[in-house]
Amino acid sequence: MSQIIPVRKGEELNTEKLHQFLRVSVPDLPTEPLLIKQFGSGASNLTYALSVGEWEAVLRRPPFGPVAPKAHDMQREYKILSVLSKSFPLAPRPYVFCEDETVVGKSFFLMERKHGVLIDTAFPEDVKGTNELCRCISEQMVDVLAQLHDVPYKGTLLEKISKPEGFLERQVHGWIHRYEESKTSDIPEVEALKKWLTTHIPTTQHSTIIHYDYKLNNTLFSPDGNKIVGLFDWEMTTVGDPLADLGVALSYWMEDSDPELLKRGLGNPPVTVQKSFYSRRDFVEAYAKKSGRDVSHIDFYLKFAYFKLAVICQQIYYRYKKGQTNDKRFSQFGDYVKTLIIHALHTERGHI
Repeated sequence: MSQIIPVRKGEELNTEKLHQFLRVSVPDLPTEPLLIKQFGSGASNLTYALSVGEWEAVLRRPPFGPVAPKAHDMQREYKILSVLSKSFPLAPRPYVFCEDETVVGKSFFLMERKHGVLIDTAFPEDVKGTNELCRCISEQMVDVLAQLHDVPYKGTLLEKISKPEGFLERQVHGWIHRYEESKTSDIPEVEALKKWLTTHIPTTQHSTIIHYDYKLNNTLFSPDGNKIVGLFDWEMTTVGDPLADLGVALSYWMEDSDPELLKRGLGNPPVTVQKSFYSRRDFVEAYAKKSGRDVSHIDFYLKFAYFKLAVICQQIYYRYKKGQTNDKRFSQFGDYVKTLIIHALHTERGHI
């Protein structure tokens, strides 16, 4: 997970009420005071580091203010982790779900705190970003994604809460609808992109568990950086087309030759812009070899992933424009949305 920071202004939790909840809900909770800090990255759900003496946990809750319908479903994520953590140990174990919104202002859940290093926009000071390590991280990212797609889901809760049939069609039309609902300005290229996506939906080969927000800053590595030890932010997890998951991973996997605003739209560019990391083409080829899946339609999945990311950022920007959040990180999201849409429109198989 990301670096620990003091809780941002406006995102504070009621320490007294939360501590009271923990005393009732956590067996053998130490008697020391409750300490609350925050994980620094992320623009959607809020994540906090809790500690009471030697006891520690992570709290996940929706953002403050109004949110989009059906978004930020903490109970659903809690249920997913309850099942998935048993067969995919990189997923943190959930501890307890709380629907009482008087405790921290929204429903929330507590989960296992995993320890390791975050490799996001820079290497930690004690981790040397050698060429070998960059390749190793690239390989790990491909391998873990392929491993997740091999986890059985039939007969589990994941099968009951997912609808793999028609997944891509629902996704494309659903995200187009979400964009229209949160639009704040006219972007001329949107119509051409929407038309292309709705007329080029490929046939899903088969369905798997997908993370659907798979990226470096949702992973945690061993202290030497050689192994992934945790994977987080399972809010969007479902059963669907694994190549949609690959597309999302590629949309976050920046290269040095990408447009400057594409690289910096969410802050400083990720370390993947360094030349020793896989290119997106390398990533696709490695995944195809590892999984045995046909990736000939990857241009669709990457175009759609860029559009999906644009819509997520547009929803956040909409909340910012309406005064529902004062986080200054979101003030430039309007320009980033436009960049993502234009880039998606011009992404082709030969340029991945």
